[in-house]
Amino acid sequence: MTKRRTFTAEYKFKVALEAAKGTKTLNELAQEYQLHPHQISEWKLHLLKNGGEVFGQNTARQQREQAALETELYEQIGRLKMELEWLKKKAAGIR
Repeated sequence: MTKRRTFTAEYKFKVALEAAKGTKTLNELAQEYQLHPHQISEWKLHLLKNGGEVFGQNTARQQREQAALETELYEQIGRLKMELEWLKKKAAGIR
């Protein structure tokens, strides 16, 4: 029984981009990368179909990180306000 080969995203992108360029045929690429032409076609189709998301993912990730940071900062502001009020009450009781 042979073990299935797994490929990194970078490798798939490299092969799919090469196929999308069209400088070599699928059979030439399949022979060069030791892959089945159908596999290269699938990766190429996936690249062409979802290529626009590559640039959108970064901004979506940045928005999630920004929202998480804002939430954390608002929580910190709330805690600091509570501590300030507590300290004001304690300071007023000492006088």
